[in-house]
Amino acid sequence: MIGLIIAIIAFNLIAFIVNKRLTENQIVHIWIFTTAFQLTFDLYVNFKYHGYWYFTKGVDWKAFPAHAILIPPVNIIFLNWFPYRNLLSKKIIYFIYWDIALVLYEVLTLLPEPWDTLDMAGGIGGIQQLSILSFL
Repeated sequence: MIGLIIAIIAFNLIAFIVNKRLTENQIVHIWIFTTAFQLTFDLYVNFKYHGYWYFTKGVDWKAFPAHAILIPPVNIIFLNWFPYRNLLSKKIIYFIYWDIALVLYEVLTLLPEPWDTLDMAGGIGGIQQLSILSFL
């Protein structure tokens, strides 16, 4: 949870400090569209295919802050730095860089919390170890 709060603060600061291209109107539209699209997609996958009910049934309220205030600033950063007037090859390279950065961010979020890294046997906790190994 602390990592989520740090990520929310960091991405929001980056999005609003570095923004040079997007207007306030565009930022509001990006924010609302991103949140609505993410929540609509999750509801559809959740209720139609039961795709998110791995451990508990119902609404995942812990994910709401990530959907509402973490993902929109990342989209704002992406669109602010997007090379609109460049060649297609530069746009593809931009996508590849973002893909690599997002995968690295996902790996970072899979790392165990500093205060819960070791279990009683002296190793990494079972679920956390499985999630890290399944990614690799």
